[in-house]
Amino acid sequence: QEGDGPTTVTGNLSGLKPGLHGFHIHALGDTTNGCLSTGPHFNPNGKDHGAPEDETRHAGDLGNINVGDDGTVSFTITDYQIPLTGPNSIIGRAVVVHAGPDDLGKGGHELSKTTGNAGGRIACGIGLQ
Repeated sequence: QEGDGPTTVTGNLSGLKPGLHGFHIHALGDTTNGCLSTGPHFNPNGKDHGAPEDETRHAGDLGNINVGDDGTVSFTITDYQIPLTGPNSIIGRAVVVHAGPDDLGKGGHELSKTTGNAGGRIACGIGLQ
C-alpha cells in the first residue's frame, strides 16, 4: 500500500480442491484452535456480507479465488477497504480459504449476508505481522 491508496494482496496456494473458494480476512490473528480461532469476517463497520466491488460489504470480503485443476492458484487482489495502517489495519489478522464458493451475499441462503455461504474453513494463516 502506498499512502492512502489501495492495498494489494498477492499469494500462491497449493493442495486445494479445484474450483472457487471464498477468500476472506477474518477479525482475529489467532490460530490456536486452527481456523476456528480466527473469528468472523473482518467487519469494523458492521455491514452485511457482499462482493469486493459492493458498497455494502465486510472489509474482509475479498470474494473468491479460482483454484486450477492441479490444485494451485496464484492471485493478486487490490482493495481499498483493507489498509495496512490505522484502526482498521489488517496487519496481524488471519487470511482464510473456505471450502466452497462465496455467493457474495446474493445467494438467498440464511448465511449469505454473514458468510457468503462459503462453507467451512479449510486453510488459514496470519497474513501479515
